Amino acid sequence: MSEDTWNELLRDQIDWHWTHQLRERLEGLTDDEYFWEPVPDCWNIRPRGTGTAAVQAGSGEMTIDFAFPAPDPAPFTTIAWRLGHVIVGVLAMRNASHFGGPPVDYDSFEYATTAEEALGQLDREYAAWIAGVESLGEDGLFRPCGEAEGPFADDPLARLVLHINRELIHHLSEVCLLRDLYVHART
Repeated sequence: MSEDTWNELLRDQIDWHWTHQLRERLEGLTDDEYFWEPVPDCWNIRPRGTGTAAVQAGSGEMTIDFAFPAPDPAPFTTIAWRLGHVIVGVLAMRNASHFGGPPVDYDSFEYATTAEEALGQLDREYAAWIAGVESLGEDGLFRPCGEAEGPFADDPLARLVLHINRELIHHLSEVCLLRDLYVHART
């Protein structure tokens, strides 16, 4: 039996959650669930020109609600908003910064108009992230993150991988909980 490398262990940690807990729970996500606002004044992804948040970011026909600084308390966020955050802020921007993905930020991203399209975006960015982490090998995990990670520039990429694992588990678990709430609130 071969010993696992740290790279394999880090990828296995998130891939186990992705495969056994997170991704399968997103199957069958409907557009109604995706855009559902369980409370008033949610932050969401909306058709351009219909948002009420201080900032509506995005390059396509849909925009994501934001404000800088965020209000206190922060608005409740929908499944669409949370997926948008994971796709862009957690994965795509890191794929661009560290693994040669196309440059992207919240303003330049074209947000999905349907749940199915959003899940496709999520799958592509997750696959790129996992492939990127694998490409680091063992030694690459100990390379500094660099300027893209601001105050964490000197931290090793392994710390960023652990952070992204936590972000994916945290936010996608919230999406799963919102799906449960949607089913029980609508029956």
